[in-house]
Amino acid sequence: MSPLPEVLRRIPMLASEWRAGAAGDAAAALLGALLVLAFAPYGVYPLAVLAPTGLLWLIASVSPRRAAWRGFLFGAAEFACGVHWIYISLHDMGGLESALAVLMLAALVAIMALYSAAACTLSVRYAPAGGGLRTLVLFPAAWTLLEWVRGWFLTGFPWLSLGYSQADGPLRGYASLVGVYGVGFCVLLTSGLLQETLARGRYLRRRLALLAVLVGLWLAGAMLAGLRWTHAAGPDLSVSLIQGDVPQDQKWEPEAFIPTLKLYRDLTDAHWQSRLIIWPEAAVPAYQDEVQLTYLDPLEADARKHGTDILLGVPTYDPVSDYYFNSVISLGSSDGTYDKRHLVPFGENFEFLPHWVKSILRDLDLPYSSFTPGAADQPLLKAAGYPIGTSICYEDAFGNEIMRALPQAAFLVNVSNDGWFGNSIALPQHLEIARMRAIETGRYLLRATNTGITAIIDDGGRVLARAPMEKVSVLDGTLKPLAGATPVTRWGDVPAVALSFLLLLGCAWRNRKRNAG
Repeated sequence: MSPLPEVLRRIPMLASEWRAGAAGDAAAALLGALLVLAFAPYGVYPLAVLAPTGLLWLIASVSPRRAAWRGFLFGAAEFACGVHWIYISLHDMGGLESALAVLMLAALVAIMALYSAAACTLSVRYAPAGGGLRTLVLFPAAWTLLEWVRGWFLTGFPWLSLGYSQADGPLRGYASLVGVYGVGFCVLLTSGLLQETLARGRYLRRRLALLAVLVGLWLAGAMLAGLRWTHAAGPDLSVSLIQGDVPQDQKWEPEAFIPTLKLYRDLTDAHWQSRLIIWPEAAVPAYQDEVQLTYLDPLEADARKHGTDILLGVPTYDPVSDYYFNSVISLGSSDGTYDKRHLVPFGENFEFLPHWVKSILRDLDLPYSSFTPGAADQPLLKAAGYPIGTSICYEDAFGNEIMRALPQAAFLVNVSNDGWFGNSIALPQHLEIARMRAIETGRYLLRATNTGITAIIDDGGRVLARAPMEKVSVLDGTLKPLAGATPVTRWGDVPAVALSFLLLLGCAWRNRKRNAG
């Protein structure tokens, strides 16, 4: 008799033995590393489903402690591979010693990995192995809730939230309803459905039912992606986004000051036909009051003469409070200032860090290290006749903060200087985040950056045009001012977070009742 049937019969047993030991730990780390490929610039968005599905299988029959360890390995590998570019900003651009930069990056990676460790622990502790409670309810709820906490705790670090991976997938249709965390919940629900469909001992009818729910979830997302919640607020506007490509290691050098100002002025003078011109973050490497009379006033006079408005990034100083701000100002038909509210940890905001870390970072004398957060509620900047939802660099990663400008804002503008991260995967990752903001809010989003990626994004998250990386460029295009509100701009993250919290609470109560009985 052929030995093949016996070999096939033993495969599940061998697989269970394999995942119980160190090989299962290694597999968890490998899955975490592969998850990075779901995000930009790679864009293999099905991996955002497959990697958590594999993790669910790896924690299916282990103790809560082993589940925590595998969740930690998964998260550590994900963030080590996904945000290694932070080393560039700390060492190459910030001048931090190599060993210390590695240590700080490792600390961040470890902290981020604690969230996935906690999600796996909760999933195993409060739901029995087998059945769908763990895979279809508790795991998606715990992971989503902890991603949300990661987005604000200790100033927040929402990078690599699962929902961002779906900017090109059918599930992006849920973004305008329940935001990026709701999309992430749908990703994890898909993982649970897939895990349950493939699990041993399931009847064919149950498998088909689970598969039908999975397909329905994705088809509904694809249909929702075609809906438009907003409408035109006026005629199209011509815009020019200026990318100065001033090297980060030269940007603040005294000898680069005059050439930088001349560069931006010359590029602007060649595009007065545009209704709106946007310069990137801190395009002017001096405080506003230092260049107001000699540079900004003549620039504004020319802007008014040509019927053009300009938004530009420049540091500002308030002598009354003695505070410094990272700002965007409006020149032309409307004057105004927006001060950055959400400062970058390590680069602009040290206050949440231990004293010894703050001392080290202050010794580096980083150009942005003296900034103060702007007020939470600031009047919207106006330009080209419309109110604008303005954000500076890292701020567009915080969806609830961007939505404060809605529904008044006719479009969104993000000015940035991603030159801190070289030509790394941080740049396409940041563009992907901006695309999700456009999808959530149903607004065009203009990104003007120093070195790239400068882009025009429509209200469906599509990149209509982009400038070449690391080249002096002016990106010309048009945008549609829009009015109206998507559901998520009214509700924010509340539905996704509340559902996750209630599901987690319900599972914990059910587990307690079962143990008491």
